[in-house]
Amino acid sequence: MIEALQFDFIQHALLAGILVSFAAGIIGSLIVVNRMVFLAGGIAHTSYGGIGLALFLGLPIFFGASLFAVGAALLIAALTLKKRHRIDTFIGLIWAVGMAVGVIFVDLTPGYHVDLMSYLFGSILAVSTQDLYFMAGLLAVILTIVTLKYRDILAVSYDSEYAALRGVNVPLFYTLILILSALTVVISIKVVGLILVIAMLTIPVYIAEKLSHSLFTMMFLSGAIATLFTLIGLWFSYTYNLTSGASIIIISAISLGLFLILYKK
Repeated sequence: MIEALQFDFIQHALLAGILVSFAAGIIGSLIVVNRMVFLAGGIAHTSYGGIGLALFLGLPIFFGASLFAVGAALLIAALTLKKRHRIDTFIGLIWAVGMAVGVIFVDLTPGYHVDLMSYLFGSILAVSTQDLYFMAGLLAVILTIVTLKYRDILAVSYDSEYAALRGVNVPLFYTLILILSALTVVISIKVVGLILVIAMLTIPVYIAEKLSHSLFTMMFLSGAIATLFTLIGLWFSYTYNLTSGASIIIISAISLGLFLILYKK
């Protein structure tokens, strides 16, 4: 694959893989410790409504997907802030409605020529310079917020009642976690697609959780592991001419299987 590095699209794919992997590692850790894994799939499928709307109105695809994803996150935050045990019910409803809206708008779009399969299973080799700017900007925002507000996020994630007693604005941080999760899901769609995004946000985190003793270590290690899986998956897909997103997830799943066999703690 070394000779392929001369091509811009391969360079963009590698850079996108690294940026998205670290964003997914950090946010995936928060999703897991907050017990909101279903959230990733819900927002990903809801964002399909934004993809359909963007096609219908002639807007940038990821602008529409981001709007729908953030809107879904805000709605979920409002509905579940005081009823977090019911979050799966609301996510399931929003998931179905978002997909239905997307399908309707796609049906209403005359003569579109967009490969929607790329949004279902990823198109990392088609990452543009603008996509890279968005990914880098989002990762910078995530790193800044997590660095400056780490203790508050930690408190809200593990014990929201204790956090409230400490004077932490629990609704704000809960909503912020959901919004960052939504945006991370959207950029992850570019790499692995909305069908496979849950695996990217959870497999590296599961492995990192077993090897970590703090949330901070878990976040960093998740990003590093996700990056390794992404790079190996890209090499595998390039070598055998396979779909990149699916290859990344297959490599992740095989690695998880080996980890479960070898890790005995």
